[in-house]
Amino acid sequence: MPVPVPRQRAIPAVESGQAQAAFSPGGPSGDPAGGPTLAAPAPRATGPLDSTTNLTLLVIEDDPAASLGVPDMLDAAGKPIRIRTARNLTEAERLLTDDVHCILLDLALPVSGRAAAGDDELATLKHVLRLAPQHAVLALTASGDAERGAEAVRVGAQDYLFRDELDGRLLSRAIRYAVERKRSDKAERRLTESKLRAQENARLERGLLPTPLLEGSPLRFAARYRPGRSRALLGGDFYDTVRTPDGTVHAMIGDVCGHGPDEAALGVELRIAWRALTFAGLCGDELLSTLQQVLEHERENDEIFATVCTVDIAPDGRRAGLCLAGHPSPLIARPGRPAELLPYENNGPALGLVPHARWPRMQVELGAAWSLMLYTDGLIEGHIGVGKERLGQDGMVDMVRRQLAQGLEGEELLRATVSEVRELNGGELADDVAVLMLDRTP
Repeated sequence: MPVPVPRQRAIPAVESGQAQAAFSPGGPSGDPAGGPTLAAPAPRATGPLDSTTNLTLLVIEDDPAASLGVPDMLDAAGKPIRIRTARNLTEAERLLTDDVHCILLDLALPVSGRAAAGDDELATLKHVLRLAPQHAVLALTASGDAERGAEAVRVGAQDYLFRDELDGRLLSRAIRYAVERKRSDKAERRLTESKLRAQENARLERGLLPTPLLEGSPLRFAARYRPGRSRALLGGDFYDTVRTPDGTVHAMIGDVCGHGPDEAALGVELRIAWRALTFAGLCGDELLSTLQQVLEHERENDEIFATVCTVDIAPDGRRAGLCLAGHPSPLIARPGRPAELLPYENNGPALGLVPHARWPRMQVELGAAWSLMLYTDGLIEGHIGVGKERLGQDGMVDMVRRQLAQGLEGEELLRATVSEVRELNGGELADDVAVLMLDRTP
């Protein structure tokens, strides 16, 4: 039966109004036996509490009917709080279903062999916390034993109450407070875990972006990279630039079909393989053939392919070898001449499409001064306005010509190009975009 209401330790409330409990010797329903009643299971408690949610309390006490008079309680909306009782941990484990919102655990419950841990007087509480990591827990202790109650909170309980100072109004508030505090703790933990994962992913992706190796070369390098994946740093596009001991500068840009994390991982593998093969002395058809073998071994299915453009610039900087594997041809700008695309008549197939394919190497005259821009198709496949028309290579060439006429170059030119492409598209581009530029000024 409900107990008298002596002095009660203050308990925070999560709602502005206070629930009024209905007390009578037989409880709200007129049950002559009084005390707690075991309600039918409530609906699965998966969402936040609202006016339509019935709270369910699991009381764990060895003799709840005799020594623990849990008063009949109403929640903030005036609905009865459902109560289940368990005499030991075995019963508690059976009754602890997903529709239970809060556990009221008597710390005086005898410590069973399965929960005992030496002389640890909170061993039962720790066992319950392990048993119900997603549930709010209220610890019940003897009046004046605040130190033990505080220790219970430090261990993991949401709050503690005094056994002989219970009343329905404050206990119902304590239950709702504990439930909301547990939800808040879980939300904060998920947010922290999400931030840590995002930071770790960012560190990983940033570490996988290339660092050009051009020491000793007079060429200037600039690059811009925008993954199509939301909040990602790395997409399916990849690029790299290195200078080999003979003075040749090798540049490469590629695009794995798709722009998810799997494509990003494959792009990194291809880039690293290209760098290793280049330092091993391979170039042109021999390099691309080996790169295709890498792709065939590493891709998830036979439909995955990658386009690649490779350029090897002679030590004197005046000529270059060009190989295209299904990739758009680079753009070259030279003083006194309009910017234009390099020849692409001998374009070979994308890697992974044709077994034992060949990729002819074209010799290209660059001249004394030039700017060479390599890019992926994300730069040219953006729309122009709200229609279906796309920018295309011709539109990109006209755009770059205009920006060059304005005196833009290097990093500034690439930044302006990518920004204008996004503006023409009316927002963020759907595909990954990678663009790099090499400049030679005598």
